[in-house]
Amino acid sequence: MTTPVPFDENFLGPTTPMPSRPGLIELPYMHFTVSMDPNRRLAAVTAVNIDGSRLRAVARGDNWRLDDRLPADQQAGPELYSNNDLDRGHLVRRRDPVWGPQEVAERANSDTFHYTVCAPQTSTLNQSMTLWLGLEDYVLEHARQYGQLLSVFTGCIFAGEDPIYRDVAIPRQFYKIAAWAQGEELAATGYVLDQTPSLDPIVEPSISVTDVPPLGPYRTFQVPIEDIASATALELAELVAADRYAPIASAAGAEDRWTELAEFDAIVL
Repeated sequence: MTTPVPFDENFLGPTTPMPSRPGLIELPYMHFTVSMDPNRRLAAVTAVNIDGSRLRAVARGDNWRLDDRLPADQQAGPELYSNNDLDRGHLVRRRDPVWGPQEVAERANSDTFHYTVCAPQTSTLNQSMTLWLGLEDYVLEHARQYGQLLSVFTGCIFAGEDPIYRDVAIPRQFYKIAAWAQGEELAATGYVLDQTPSLDPIVEPSISVTDVPPLGPYRTFQVPIEDIASATALELAELVAADRYAPIASAAGAEDRWTELAEFDAIVL
């Protein structure tokens, strides 16, 4: 079997370290790395390198499995997702690491079907979040004039008030940070996805679908990367310094630091 080549912090040129904090367990895969929070049984960080000029089309497959490098009780497995409206939402988008020689691309595709690489997302959210799923493509298209390389960091925002469901605390929010090289400099932008409106009826059966606030099934925000660092306790110094949105957030004031996105054209790059 092809030996995995995990996330490379020098992939873009400017160094982009793997976000970290104490207590996480790193698992290397092909073209990406996952840092698991063993207490929450979900990924605190996923980091993937994307070579937009070498992407390959590989059949999806659906062989979801636990990662035998980690104890089963430290990863949320199939029992969390059975007979409900929770989907196994890829934190590393399936096709992002699928590039390079055919054998390498096929290994990367297969690696994304570990339970360590997914998180519980409501079916409404995961099947219809066009904007969230398209963020990598949109930023990659912007980065093409500087190269065709992108590094993307995605993970769960863990909070003490996250609802418990089947012995797993389900994250209400997820973050994504896209980074690319602009000349000699690192550039980055950060986003948060809020699945609260569609999650509550699943984890609180007393709440009917008709009770969901009129916020849509999900909400996507562009946010300062320093806010992601604060919410996750991750070390993101290089990405915070490279944040293209931060000056706009600072000028907007505390109440308007987050911009809700309804279309790609509203994104600041």
